[in-house]
Amino acid sequence: MQKSNVDVSVVIPLYNERESLPELAKWIDGVCRQNSLSYEMIMVDDGSDDDSWQVIESLKAEYGDALHAIHFMRNYGKSAALYCGFEAARGEVVFTMDADLQDSPEEIPEMRRMVLEEGYDLVSGWKKKRYDPLSKRLPSKLFNRTARFVSGIRLHDFNCGLKCYRRDVVKSIEVYGEMHRYIPILAKNAGFKRIGEKVVHHQARKYGVSKFGMERMVKGFLDLITVTFLSRFGRSPMYFFGSLGTLMFLLGGGTTLWVIAQKIYKQVCALPLRAVTDQPLFYIAIFAMVVGTQLFLAGFLGELINRSSSDRNNYLTDKKL
Repeated sequence: MQKSNVDVSVVIPLYNERESLPELAKWIDGVCRQNSLSYEMIMVDDGSDDDSWQVIESLKAEYGDALHAIHFMRNYGKSAALYCGFEAARGEVVFTMDADLQDSPEEIPEMRRMVLEEGYDLVSGWKKKRYDPLSKRLPSKLFNRTARFVSGIRLHDFNCGLKCYRRDVVKSIEVYGEMHRYIPILAKNAGFKRIGEKVVHHQARKYGVSKFGMERMVKGFLDLITVTFLSRFGRSPMYFFGSLGTLMFLLGGGTTLWVIAQKIYKQVCALPLRAVTDQPLFYIAIFAMVVGTQLFLAGFLGELINRSSSDRNNYLTDKKL
């Protein structure tokens, strides 16, 4: 990818963060100037219902071309904000940072160095010492352990808002739904496997309140199942549904034959017997055959849909001769 004339892009998704925006912009500006980095801030207002956008307009007048902003007409979620921010980013290295001042811009120079000099594709922040309440820390630990186990990526904090990316990464992945929690997994699935981690300074929230409740944990685990399935079977759903459906059909069919054969044997040997239709096992076997058939058809339909997909033969490449 062609080298950019912007050293650093900082993508900042925000929702009702009017108090913190001036301080955050000044902080980022100071750090980048101190380290002689050309930069751009990309603030994505996710449909705030306070006067965050008016604050951004005043900051635009102050920072000029160093500040770009996108305003959503309604609240679409953090993933949508990051997706639009990534599309707009022009920097050689791209950062994501929450707008609540809990992430420190002082981490920018070192994380950038890790990408450019140590060869990482992505460097994720690790809030080793957190200033969040226990009700957020404990579910987060469980969530991170599960994500590490499922993905094989050895990160302590998948959901840290402070991350640093090589520009190729953000231009190659699609963040949607609630998948912002799993950007490292999306990056790995796209072929960017050099994923690192840095302990970062975490600060207590200075203004406002958190916009995420406990329901994010339920959504997080459901999204983890989704991203895991898509990474392994997204291009070949028949491998999953077809294999599971065939197994269930054979198990149910074999059980049905065994029940019938058992009845015939008892009839031949004049042994006491029960009617096949009086045995619960017979109905369980029939049910397994029906479900197996449906799973197989689901896989077949998935293959037909995948075959019609416009991007089925889009493959990422980084070198050509």
